[in-house]
Amino acid sequence: MPTTSFPSVSQLKRALKVAEQLEALEAELASLMAGSEKGSTKTPTAKPDGRKKKRTMSPEAREKIAAAQRKRWAKQKKAVA
Repeated sequence: MPTTSFPSVSQLKRALKVAEQLEALEAELASLMAGSEKGSTKTPTAKPDGRKKKRTMSPEAREKIAAAQRKRWAKQKKAVA
């Protein structure tokens, strides 16, 4: 005849802690799936028609990229000549 053993107090405390963590994770997942900003990274948000928000670049960043490209073109032109 099998005997039923009850979990110890420490096992019950651990189970309660795990259950609370699980509830917190489920709540966070639900908020992410609902489109909440909490805990998310800064990515473009989707528009109602499913398209992503257009990213913009500062004029300073555009100039920095353009200068780097001009430098690459000059290096290539110098190597060919």
